[in-house]
Amino acid sequence: MIAVITGDIVNSRELPPLWIDTLKEALSALPQKNTKWEIFRGDSFQIELPSQQALLASVYIKACMRTIKGADVRLSIGLGKKAKVATNKVTEANGEAYINSGEGFDSLKSNKVNLVIKSPLVKFDEDMNLYFKLALIAMDSWSPIASEVVKQTIENQNENQDKIAKISGRSQSSISEALKRAHFSEIMELEKKYRLLVVKTFK
Repeated sequence: MIAVITGDIVNSRELPPLWIDTLKEALSALPQKNTKWEIFRGDSFQIELPSQQALLASVYIKACMRTIKGADVRLSIGLGKKAKVATNKVTEANGEAYINSGEGFDSLKSNKVNLVIKSPLVKFDEDMNLYFKLALIAMDSWSPIASEVVKQTIENQNENQDKIAKISGRSQSSISEALKRAHFSEIMELEKKYRLLVVKTFK
């Protein structure tokens, strides 16, 4: 079981050119191991990574992109098996996870959401997509400052807020307030729940 994230940048033509560098930096800095990624068609990208790590990667990418005023990202997580194909290119790979990710991505606009998941089990998808919709109420409203703090907190998961404050050049109280506004602790509770459900559901 692997995860494939298919994504694109919302209204990329209306953003300052630095968005592409921000995206590349985000994909290169993903805090997950065994991750492969490619950018294609200018503003679209695909990532292959272990299934348990897909939601944290999605939250991280969203935080990175929303550090740019007016920027956002659409993401579809596909879970499933990977076909054994002799290629190192993510965009040339195939299998259940890739198909699910693509089908989920095609449904984003009609469902009017920026994050969706599709797996081999309908019940799992129904539950997780409801959780995602609720989480997006917060994430779709992240300001550039809140997004920057979320980004730095994910990058420094083992550090306390005092250390993150030093890294960011902000006060500890401003870090705490930004994370509270971003509903970061609740989103991390969902991320933990996602990991547990993936293990329990797809043993």
